[in-house]
Amino acid sequence: MWGRLFTLLAVLGFHCISIGEQRAGSEPVTVKSSKPNIVLILADDLGWADLGCYGADLHETPNIDRLAKESVRFTQAYAMSVCSPTRAALMTGKHAARAHITIWAEGSLKGPQNRKLFQADSLHDLPHSETTLAKHLHDAGYLTVLVGKWHLGGADHFPETHGFDVNIGGTHWGAPQTFWWPYSGTGRFGSEYRYVPHLEFGQPGEYLTDRLTDEALKVIDRAGGKPFFLYLAHHAPHTPIEAKADDVKHFASKLKPGLNHQNAVYAAMVKSLDESVGRVLARLKMRGLEQNTIVIFTSDNGGYIGMDRRAGQNVPVTSNAPLRSGKGSLYEGGIRVPLIVRWPGVTPRGVECDEPVVLMDLFHTLRDSGALASGPASIADGIDLAPLLKNPATKLNRDALFFHYPHYYETTTPVSAVRAGDWKLLEYLEDNRVELFNLKDDPAEKTDLAARQTDKASDLRQRLHAWRESVGAAMPKANPVFRGGKKK
Repeated sequence: MWGRLFTLLAVLGFHCISIGEQRAGSEPVTVKSSKPNIVLILADDLGWADLGCYGADLHETPNIDRLAKESVRFTQAYAMSVCSPTRAALMTGKHAARAHITIWAEGSLKGPQNRKLFQADSLHDLPHSETTLAKHLHDAGYLTVLVGKWHLGGADHFPETHGFDVNIGGTHWGAPQTFWWPYSGTGRFGSEYRYVPHLEFGQPGEYLTDRLTDEALKVIDRAGGKPFFLYLAHHAPHTPIEAKADDVKHFASKLKPGLNHQNAVYAAMVKSLDESVGRVLARLKMRGLEQNTIVIFTSDNGGYIGMDRRAGQNVPVTSNAPLRSGKGSLYEGGIRVPLIVRWPGVTPRGVECDEPVVLMDLFHTLRDSGALASGPASIADGIDLAPLLKNPATKLNRDALFFHYPHYYETTTPVSAVRAGDWKLLEYLEDNRVELFNLKDDPAEKTDLAARQTDKASDLRQRLHAWRESVGAAMPKANPVFRGGKKK
């Protein structure tokens, strides 16, 4: 009943999620909880090299860079290669292949029919049998709020059904029609009408990244004495590539040959994202919550390297250089993402961590590190990062990371991959071809060593096959009417 009441209030524009008494017209009263608040900020399609603190050469991210100086910054953090699988892994602590969500929600409905393989089956909806991070936190007494993108199923699987008290903006769609209020319309996705719910009562010129931040600040202001989990899942800088005119002009004036990043509009989108992070951090400090709040910033996959064909322009959306390729691919540019964690009393300030980690580790880190009451045992594909956060020089008790994308994308055909130590093997599923790289010597994955290191390639391939079998990974199937590059 209360969840429906909170949702109704959100629809009316009030978002009155306040816990505790408050007189009309007065400022919300901040009362510190004995449990740490959690703010998880997830960017959409932000590449590993898109932030100043990760080497961006055009973009300006002073607020995120400042956060990195107060945090542990991971240099080898991994996500899945597209959005919904990463979000499922974050929410469940399970690998996307085990959760059977391996492509974005809309893409699960029907794959291409004119390729060598039919794509593997993938769930459209996150099953209610999964116990999400939000559900664990809710049961531990947290106020749980999603602001922004959900992308894990239809209305009967929206955030409210997965442990969130409040959902502001979350739907089954993966991208908005536009970043400008009222954030709705048709055309970009054919005749389909898209909208972002619970953002009514805006005004012309309002920008989606700013409005989602406004809603996030209301959560911080009105949580009262209850600990809160704020999952701020921005749409930026996913397409459509749209930004404020003054910011676009600023970055256009900085463009010059030789820069990896050449898209002024995308740079302006990243600037708005950075401003959002700055506003959230400032509000936590103003409310006296800075020292009692875990702040995590990351992205759901590598940067999108397709072309941005707006108004006669023909430039890539972003570049993940020095990493190879981008979103969709299992090369480093598609799966390596920024990850910054500030946990007062736990993380040291301004320390880099080179240990490979994966975003589903965050589920177990928060669940197992005292923020939550202990819950029932569940299958775990991630691990608790608390020892690593306390001492970033620690080595984790994990010998391999696995990836599985049995689908087609602009950057790839169906593929699986394993990283063990410095070695990484990719197996392409159309023809079982493998590629082998040593990431220590060759982080850009330029030199395929599979033909020279046959024993290593064979060992990693066997491990990859065993892992796929152990998690029940869905596999693509042969297209019986496809012959010699053409449909029969």
